[in-house]
Amino acid sequence: MTIREIKPQDNSQIAAIIRKVITELKAPKTGTAFADPELDFLSKAFKGRRSKYFIIEDKGKILGGAGINPLKESNRRVCELQKMYFEKEARGKGWGEIMIDLCLNHAKENNFNTCYIETMSFMKAAQKLYLKKGFIHTDKPMGGTGHTNCDVWMKKHV
Repeated sequence: MTIREIKPQDNSQIAAIIRKVITELKAPKTGTAFADPELDFLSKAFKGRRSKYFIIEDKGKILGGAGINPLKESNRRVCELQKMYFEKEARGKGWGEIMIDLCLNHAKENNFNTCYIETMSFMKAAQKLYLKKGFIHTDKPMGGTGHTNCDVWMKKHV
């Protein structure tokens, strides 16, 4: 397995993975990452100086990704862990934890002091991982993500 930064030629593959996973989980397509306007252009959406999106691949096949971006409509010291989705064969192998660590290290290096994440209440495995990594639940959403169907909000000091 290789972890690297996203390239423009990865855009369609990672967008397809994210949409596939959201569909597999029977999550809503509106008010989630599925409908994000930048989903088909993640390499551009994570081009900012303080942004980074990581791809995990095996033998040239993309298996998932995760990234850090400043949280929209928020304080400049708050970032968001975004678009962390993996193909079935990459799940349960510790890759999510590695990706979170990479993203949080990037956040720290770029002077963010809080990392925010949203998920849905039925995504228990994801929540378990976020709690293990030190995220805590908050009682309301932060920033302006547009993810109106996400009903679990978490944050972590970095």
